[in-house]
Amino acid sequence: MSNYSGQLNYSTEDTLEAARPSLRSSVEQFQSPAALTPSVFISITNDLLAANYEMLEIVGEVASFKVNQGKWVFFDIKDDEASVSCFMTLYQMKMPIEDGMKVIVRGTPKLTKWGKFSFTVNAVKPVGEGSIKKSFEILKKKLTDEGLFDPAKKRPLPKYLTKLGVISSLQAAGYADFIKILNARWGGIHVQVAHTQVQGLDAPAQIVKALKYFNERGEVQTIAILRGGGSADDLSCFNDEELTRAIAASKIPIITGIGHEIDESLADLAADVKASTPSNAAEMLTPDRNDMKLGVGMMIDRIDTVLYNRADAEKKAAKEKIAQATNAIYAQIRDAQAKVSHQLKVLVAMNPEMVLKRGYAILNGDISPGNVVKITTINKEIKAEVKEVNDRK
Repeated sequence: MSNYSGQLNYSTEDTLEAARPSLRSSVEQFQSPAALTPSVFISITNDLLAANYEMLEIVGEVASFKVNQGKWVFFDIKDDEASVSCFMTLYQMKMPIEDGMKVIVRGTPKLTKWGKFSFTVNAVKPVGEGSIKKSFEILKKKLTDEGLFDPAKKRPLPKYLTKLGVISSLQAAGYADFIKILNARWGGIHVQVAHTQVQGLDAPAQIVKALKYFNERGEVQTIAILRGGGSADDLSCFNDEELTRAIAASKIPIITGIGHEIDESLADLAADVKASTPSNAAEMLTPDRNDMKLGVGMMIDRIDTVLYNRADAEKKAAKEKIAQATNAIYAQIRDAQAKVSHQLKVLVAMNPEMVLKRGYAILNGDISPGNVVKITTINKEIKAEVKEVNDRK
């Protein structure tokens, strides 16, 4: 059996062969005329198992799955020829499993105090597309019913990003693509990276720990969880219940860029923003500097046009106002000239000389009978005595 997560790298035959000398030595050590008690036998056996099989992973099909008292999980893992009894706590089961699913379990073999062999499991996850999909749908329904994926709870990404937390494997191609695009598009962003596994049984716990680290420190504006493309088995760690709940509970907005565009995980559903790929996450987090330059240039052109049009409009308005004021002044001048002309005509008409020129005469003096008065014509001055004064009828 080759190990699923890559942490163990041996075959079943190699392991048994390597263990035989140790087993023979242990048996020889305890050979004596006195018979072993059951408890001593179980203790010796468990010591031998622990020394030679500290941690194993087994792949097989789930059978006889049951949960006792809401906290103890029992099931068998089998193939076509054999079956192994497994035990774990419900808390350790981060993804739903049920009979018929193909899973990988990690744990230690031991004999119980009742002399029954059991494989004590500390981690389990479905493998194979069918089992992964079934587990995904079961947990998705449960968390959806709890409101964990409610769109109303989603938060927008910050408009001006300067501090970013990244959770990914530093060796992953998706992470390298993300950083490359991030710097090419904008740059100047301070990135803190939490290096974790992004596949396998240990990945969910490591990612949860990284989320806790960023949330406790509160130094970043957004957290990006990244993992490039892979098989359903590779990406299944992002359907872990504890991880999904940790993402939903994060105080800092989270964007996920996991797998390819067609892939969907519970981590994606819990995140505030889902990107189709790590590269797409970088694009969603940053503006493109070339687009920004073009946009700023166009904005400057628009501002220039607006200012020119405004200045031209104000210039025209000023000209109109000046013309209106000039016309008003000219009108006032014309009115004044007309009044002066009229008054001149009145003055001219009232000039005594003009009266004399029309043949009239001017009489000066007391016109009582017997008085002498002066009569002025256009070219004569006449003195005459008043003989008689009568009222005009």
